[in-house]
Amino acid sequence: MDADTPGEKTPADGLDVGEIIRFDVVDHGPGVRVLHVVGELDTLTAPLLNARLQEQQAAARHIVLDLTDVTFLGSAGLAVLVGAKDAADAAGGRLWVVPGSRIVKRAMEATGLLPHFAIADDVPEALAAAR
Repeated sequence: MDADTPGEKTPADGLDVGEIIRFDVVDHGPGVRVLHVVGELDTLTAPLLNARLQEQQAAARHIVLDLTDVTFLGSAGLAVLVGAKDAADAAGGRLWVVPGSRIVKRAMEATGLLPHFAIADDVPEALAAAR
């Protein structure tokens, strides 16, 4: 498991994002990883999520994106989700999303994106589908 350290600076602007977002990655056997996101997904943090998703998609065919602890999901974060889904589809893998909270589900519903994703109620359900 790894986690971004608090106080991480974004290269472009030197802003401290350690209090805004955190990522935890857990390997669940051959080709399956869970990426747990904690915090806000907005224009500041979406590039960090994008980079982390690209790392995980390069290492594992199937990704479970656990958004249970996301407290805000803006358009930049939604765009990253769409890009990650497209990348998984192109590579013959799958991206499962665990919205977890009404905040995430509402953002995905309002934009019409929810039906386009493989959605699971929780991480164990997504992992069972990934195997």
